[in-house]
Amino acid sequence: MVNHGNLSFRNVKAALPPRAGRGRGIVRLLLLFFAAVIVVDALVGDYGLFAMLEARRRHDELAAAIAHQRLENARLQEEARRLREDPSAIEEIARRDLGLIRAGEKVFIVKDLPSPAKSLAPPAKSLPSPANDLTSPEKGLASPAKPD
Repeated sequence: MVNHGNLSFRNVKAALPPRAGRGRGIVRLLLLFFAAVIVVDALVGDYGLFAMLEARRRHDELAAAIAHQRLENARLQEEARRLREDPSAIEEIARRDLGLIRAGEKVFIVKDLPSPAKSLAPPAKSLPSPANDLTSPEKGLASPAKPD
């Protein structure tokens, strides 16, 4: 048996290299890394927080579109019912969209008239151009002679 002198359990523990502490640090780093990966996946993964928020937003958009389509469908069903049952609805559409009239009715077509302010204004006098003044017979100047 080898005598190492006066070594107790404490002295043996202190004499061993600090390998166990380094192993714990590596385990802690690995656990921290995996925890970070899980958190990132929970945020941006296929089923993560951002995907869930996007799915909720899309769901709300589609629910609003469905509600709008249901209202439009109800309006069209009411219009179809009116056209089947109410002759005045058919007449209204024929007058409005097709321009039809009943026998014996007269149609008056009103054209746009100029506004009253424009019609009350006196007509503008045309000013003679200087070229017309020089050649006019009232001024005593004759027009150029034509060669024979």
